[in-house]
Amino acid sequence: MDPLLLSQYLFLGIIIGSTYCLMAIGITFIYGIMKMMNWAMGEFYMVGSYVQWFLVVKVFGSEKWFLGIPTSMIVVFLVGLAYYRLLLRPMFAGGVERRDDYVTIITIASVILFRNIAVVLYGPYVFSTPDYYPPVYFGTLPMSGSRFTAFVGTVLILGIFYYCVKRTWIGRAFQATAQNRIGVQIAGINPYTVDQIAFGMGVALAAAAGALLTPVYMVYPTNGAISTMKGFIIITLGGLGSIPGTIVGGILLGVVESLGSVLINPSYCDIYGFVVLVATLAIRPTGLFGEIKRIA
Repeated sequence: MDPLLLSQYLFLGIIIGSTYCLMAIGITFIYGIMKMMNWAMGEFYMVGSYVQWFLVVKVFGSEKWFLGIPTSMIVVFLVGLAYYRLLLRPMFAGGVERRDDYVTIITIASVILFRNIAVVLYGPYVFSTPDYYPPVYFGTLPMSGSRFTAFVGTVLILGIFYYCVKRTWIGRAFQATAQNRIGVQIAGINPYTVDQIAFGMGVALAAAAGALLTPVYMVYPTNGAISTMKGFIIITLGGLGSIPGTIVGGILLGVVESLGSVLINPSYCDIYGFVVLVATLAIRPTGLFGEIKRIA
């Protein structure tokens, strides 16, 4: 293959992988603070895509599609706050035994609930918004304008997220709660409030991914399933609980899928990620940036 064309596909893989990071960072951010796995993350992605579709088609119009992104995030953030308050806080505040089992049952049941609500409201139909932006070219390689805007939006949102976590008071509270829940209570911080906000922010990131990728992956009740699968592949590759690892894992997955589709066969696009995952875990069971838990 021509080196120039190969480099263009490599760059395309980086762009695709970066858009995967929003979902994956939402998963690992919630896990890092609450030590729970949200199996319903794809359904918040789905809700974000439906909200974006409704706003673009019914409210703002295709010319102001960008207004739907923050609106979708805010809507899903509020849904996440209510979800945590009603279903997850009793697990932490009530001394529930076997929390992992409780979370698994609650979140998987939520998958069924959210999907059926979507079917009741809009039916089992596939919707789409107009492309956000005309096609762009990287050399001779054309690329969907919607994917390019998703990449730009992802970089912007992750930049804001990074600033919030590293430079603000609530970000320090997130980090402290992730490290020592008892210690933050001694310092006067309510860990349940931190958990609620963190959960809302995590699912809002998933909603942002759904809103940005609405023209690419369409809108239908089960559109979050593939995104959830890729999100869990990424966080396992990068190391559970590691945000830098999640970013590296997302880009690696995008590059592997892009180059595999070009050099081998595009029909097996979703398999290449699993192959890399198995190979990585065989060499490093904790993932690229994962750490072995200290016993003493």
